[in-house]
Amino acid sequence: MAIQWHGTKFPGVRYREHPTRKHGVQKDKYFAIRAQVNGKRREEGLGWASEDWSAQKAANVLAELRKAHTLGEGPQTLQEKRDRGRERRELEQREKEQQERDLLAFGDFFRKTYFPQAKADKSARSYQREDSLFRLWIEPVIGKRSLSQISPIELERIKKNMADDGKSPRSIQYCLAVIRQVFNHAKRLGVCQVENPVSKVKKPTSDNRRLRFLSQSEAESLLNGLRAISEQVYEMALVSLHCGLRAGEIFSLTWSDVDFENGTLTLRDTKSRNRTVFMTGDVRSILETKERKAPNSLVFPARGGKRIEAISNTFDEKRIEAISKTFDRVVHDLKLNAGITDPRQKVCFHTLRHTHASWLVAQGVDLYVVQKILGHSNSAMTQRYSHLAPDTLQRATRVFENGLKRSKDKEREQEATASSEERSA
Repeated sequence: MAIQWHGTKFPGVRYREHPTRKHGVQKDKYFAIRAQVNGKRREEGLGWASEDWSAQKAANVLAELRKAHTLGEGPQTLQEKRDRGRERRELEQREKEQQERDLLAFGDFFRKTYFPQAKADKSARSYQREDSLFRLWIEPVIGKRSLSQISPIELERIKKNMADDGKSPRSIQYCLAVIRQVFNHAKRLGVCQVENPVSKVKKPTSDNRRLRFLSQSEAESLLNGLRAISEQVYEMALVSLHCGLRAGEIFSLTWSDVDFENGTLTLRDTKSRNRTVFMTGDVRSILETKERKAPNSLVFPARGGKRIEAISNTFDEKRIEAISKTFDRVVHDLKLNAGITDPRQKVCFHTLRHTHASWLVAQGVDLYVVQKILGHSNSAMTQRYSHLAPDTLQRATRVFENGLKRSKDKEREQEATASSEERSA
């Protein structure tokens, strides 16, 4: 059935009735307006009487639109008015959201957004350390500051506070890295688009690389001392010394990673990438005598078959929680750290890996080969061992000199031959 429209006393305003619905004692009415817009007749609906529309209100709207058309100012159709209203609301909403972003405090974003994501993505050791740095050093200085207002001078204050408390340059670097990651995360989420203030802060320089390596007699005494107390700690120490493995790599080693046929160990998800190392005879003998369980079971498990976890000490190095007491006790009894104050010179479990590399270089193994064995991501990390082969450069110079001498001798020989041929002619 065709819709029946009814006129009103207001020109350009009409309505139609709802077939069943009532508004008061009368049928509900739907109002619409009609007008000439740019030479075209245009009709637009407004709404129902039950929605508080009336012929008078419709006439007022139409009069407003006609005035705008006459003056050439403002929206000239109801649709245009609605579009402008929507655009205004969207602009107000964007401004409100931007204001909220501008006022978002670093501490609130860290606790509510960044840290929950860090817990989901990172190891317990990593996110716990980040939380500690935040609570102790970051929050007191910039926790209540909005992300958009944090300046490099405030980060310099964090650096100074940590340095004054005796924290190492490496710890300060890590703290700045946490702040940088928070800003980067906020930028990815569109919460903050300001330049990362950490980029304008100079990082403190540090050299926390281990310098100490063991002599043959020291290593033998250490292994014997460990074996007398704990067979498993001895075995892990031997694997690190003979194969150059990190503590975490030993903890993660499973029986599926042990290839007795080829005499190799496969190290997965290491700091750089998966790599393969060869077992020495002693390492192979130890592993062959151990009880082998399922392929995915750990070679050196903690109690209950779980993975041994690592914690950090004051020197920012990994220290093995489960074996630290045994290892530290033997090191103490052997007086390997007696009188040593420089942390880089103290013996820890990581010293075994450092010793492995040092012995290789001292015996003439090329640094590139050592880099591949250790799994260093770049050669710069391996260069620390270059001083252990002081004759390398000297040998290279001798090779150059010998080559130069041979070239000159050959030239003289050729000249002599040519001269002899000329005389004979």
